[in-house]
Amino acid sequence: MSLAYYAERRLRGRLGGSFEVADALADGEPVRGLASRSGLDYDDTVVPGQIVVNILHLPAAVGRNPGDVAIALRWGYGSAFGLAHVVLRHRLPEPAASAIFGGVLMAVTLSMFPILGRTPPPWQWPPEVLATSVGTHAAYVLAAAATDDALR
Repeated sequence: MSLAYYAERRLRGRLGGSFEVADALADGEPVRGLASRSGLDYDDTVVPGQIVVNILHLPAAVGRNPGDVAIALRWGYGSAFGLAHVVLRHRLPEPAASAIFGGVLMAVTLSMFPILGRTPPPWQWPPEVLATSVGTHAAYVLAAAATDDALR
Protein backbone atom coordinates (compact mmCIF):
# COMPACT_ATOMS: atom_id res chain seq x y z
CA MET A 1 0.00 0.00 0.00
CA SER A 2 2.95 2.32 0.55
CA LEU A 3 3.67 2.19 -3.18
CA ALA A 4 0.04 3.04 -3.94
CA TYR A 5 0.24 6.12 -1.69
CA TYR A 6 3.48 7.19 -3.37
CA ALA A 7 1.91 6.82 -6.81
CA GLU A 8 -1.19 8.70 -5.75
CA ARG A 9 0.84 11.60 -4.35
CA ARG A 10 2.77 11.81 -7.63
CA LEU A 11 -0.46 11.72 -9.66
CA ARG A 12 -2.10 14.38 -7.52
CA GLY A 13 1.00 16.56 -7.81
CA ARG A 14 0.83 16.37 -11.60
CA LEU A 15 -2.89 17.04 -11.71
CA GLY A 16 -2.50 20.11 -9.51
CA GLY A 17 -5.42 21.57 -7.63
CA SER A 18 -6.33 21.08 -4.03
CA PHE A 19 -7.50 17.83 -2.52
CA GLU A 20 -8.99 17.25 0.89
CA VAL A 21 -6.93 14.98 3.10
CA ALA A 22 -7.40 13.05 6.33
CA ASP A 23 -6.03 15.55 8.80
CA ALA A 24 -8.29 15.45 11.86
CA LEU A 25 -9.98 12.98 14.15
CA ALA A 26 -13.68 13.10 14.97
CA ASP A 27 -13.08 15.49 17.87
CA GLY A 28 -11.05 17.83 15.63
CA GLU A 29 -7.67 16.75 17.02
CA PRO A 30 -5.06 17.08 14.26
CA VAL A 31 -3.54 13.89 12.94
CA ARG A 32 -0.32 13.81 10.97
CA GLY A 33 0.36 11.66 7.97
CA LEU A 34 3.34 9.38 7.56
CA ALA A 35 4.89 10.96 4.47
CA SER A 36 3.44 14.44 4.67
CA ARG A 37 1.75 16.77 7.13
CA SER A 38 -1.61 15.14 6.39
CA GLY A 39 -2.51 11.68 5.14
CA LEU A 40 -4.28 10.89 1.89
CA ASP A 41 -6.65 8.73 3.95
CA TYR A 42 -6.66 7.50 7.54
CA ASP A 43 -4.63 4.41 6.64
CA ASP A 44 -1.91 6.83 5.46
CA THR A 45 -1.64 8.51 8.87
CA VAL A 46 -0.38 7.56 12.30
CA VAL A 47 -3.89 6.39 13.27
CA PRO A 48 -3.20 2.65 12.61
CA GLY A 49 -0.12 2.90 14.85
CA GLN A 50 -2.12 4.63 17.57
CA ILE A 51 -4.77 1.90 17.40
CA VAL A 52 -2.16 -0.84 17.83
CA VAL A 53 -0.39 1.00 20.66
CA ASN A 54 -3.70 1.35 22.51
CA ILE A 55 -4.94 -2.21 21.90
CA LEU A 56 -1.66 -3.86 22.87
CA HIS A 57 -0.97 -1.41 25.72
CA LEU A 58 2.55 -0.90 24.42
CA PRO A 59 5.05 1.03 26.54
CA ALA A 60 4.96 4.82 26.52
CA ALA A 61 8.26 4.96 24.62
CA VAL A 62 6.64 3.14 21.69
CA GLY A 63 3.49 5.21 22.00
CA ARG A 64 5.46 8.37 21.28
CA ASN A 65 6.29 7.03 17.81
CA PRO A 66 2.96 5.84 16.34
CA GLY A 67 4.26 6.55 12.83
CA ASP A 68 6.98 3.92 13.24
CA VAL A 69 4.41 1.47 14.59
CA ALA A 70 2.10 2.28 11.65
CA ILE A 71 4.84 1.54 9.09
CA ALA A 72 5.76 -1.76 10.77
CA LEU A 73 2.09 -2.63 11.02
CA ARG A 74 1.45 -1.84 7.35
CA TRP A 75 4.21 -4.21 6.24
CA GLY A 76 3.12 -6.88 8.74
CA TYR A 77 -0.63 -6.86 8.22
CA GLY A 78 -0.20 -6.40 4.49
CA SER A 79 1.57 -9.74 4.36
CA ALA A 80 -0.92 -11.40 6.71
CA PHE A 81 -3.90 -10.22 4.69
CA GLY A 82 -2.13 -11.39 1.53
CA LEU A 83 -2.09 -14.88 3.01
CA ALA A 84 -5.82 -14.58 3.61
CA HIS A 85 -6.24 -14.16 -0.15
CA VAL A 86 -4.31 -17.40 -0.68
CA VAL A 87 -6.71 -19.23 1.66
CA LEU A 88 -9.75 -17.74 -0.09
CA ARG A 89 -8.32 -18.60 -3.51
CA HIS A 90 -7.97 -22.25 -2.48
CA ARG A 91 -11.68 -22.34 -1.67
CA LEU A 92 -13.15 -20.02 -4.31
CA PRO A 93 -12.45 -19.13 -7.93
CA GLU A 94 -11.57 -15.62 -9.06
CA PRO A 95 -13.06 -13.04 -9.03
CA ALA A 96 -15.10 -14.21 -6.01
CA ALA A 97 -11.97 -14.66 -3.85
CA SER A 98 -10.76 -11.14 -4.59
CA ALA A 99 -14.23 -9.62 -4.17
CA ILE A 100 -14.62 -11.16 -0.71
CA PHE A 101 -11.04 -10.28 0.17
CA GLY A 102 -11.55 -6.63 -0.85
CA GLY A 103 -14.92 -6.44 0.86
CA VAL A 104 -13.46 -7.64 4.15
CA LEU A 105 -10.58 -5.17 3.91
CA MET A 106 -12.95 -2.26 3.30
CA ALA A 107 -15.36 -3.41 6.04
CA VAL A 108 -12.50 -3.52 8.54
CA THR A 109 -11.21 -0.12 7.42
CA LEU A 110 -14.59 1.61 7.47
CA SER A 111 -15.61 0.17 10.84
CA MET A 112 -12.41 -0.11 12.89
CA PHE A 113 -11.04 3.37 12.18
CA PRO A 114 -14.07 5.13 13.71
CA ILE A 115 -14.42 2.57 16.52
CA LEU A 116 -10.78 2.21 17.56
CA GLY A 117 -9.06 5.15 15.89
CA ARG A 118 -11.48 7.94 16.77
CA THR A 119 -11.80 9.00 13.12
CA PRO A 120 -15.08 10.42 11.87
CA PRO A 121 -17.52 7.84 10.50
CA PRO A 122 -16.90 7.10 6.80
CA TRP A 123 -19.95 9.07 5.61
CA GLN A 124 -18.27 12.18 7.06
CA TRP A 125 -14.94 11.59 5.32
CA PRO A 126 -14.21 14.02 2.49
CA PRO A 127 -14.92 12.39 -0.91
CA GLU A 128 -11.21 12.44 -1.82
CA VAL A 129 -10.29 10.62 1.40
CA LEU A 130 -12.92 7.94 0.81
CA ALA A 131 -11.88 7.58 -2.84
CA THR A 132 -8.23 7.24 -1.79
CA SER A 133 -9.13 4.53 0.71
CA VAL A 134 -11.12 2.57 -1.86
CA GLY A 135 -8.46 3.09 -4.55
CA THR A 136 -5.48 2.04 -2.47
CA HIS A 137 -7.31 -1.02 -1.13
CA ALA A 138 -8.35 -1.96 -4.69
CA ALA A 139 -4.71 -1.65 -5.80
CA TYR A 140 -3.68 -3.87 -2.90
CA VAL A 141 -6.34 -6.49 -3.72
CA LEU A 142 -5.23 -6.57 -7.38
CA ALA A 143 -1.57 -6.85 -6.37
CA ALA A 144 -2.34 -9.66 -3.91
CA ALA A 145 -4.39 -11.53 -6.52
CA ALA A 146 -1.70 -11.10 -9.20
CA THR A 147 1.03 -12.24 -6.81
CA ASP A 148 -1.04 -15.23 -5.73
CA ASP A 149 -1.66 -16.20 -9.37
CA ALA A 150 2.02 -15.78 -10.26
CA LEU A 151 3.12 -18.01 -7.39
CA ARG A 152 0.70 -20.85 -8.26
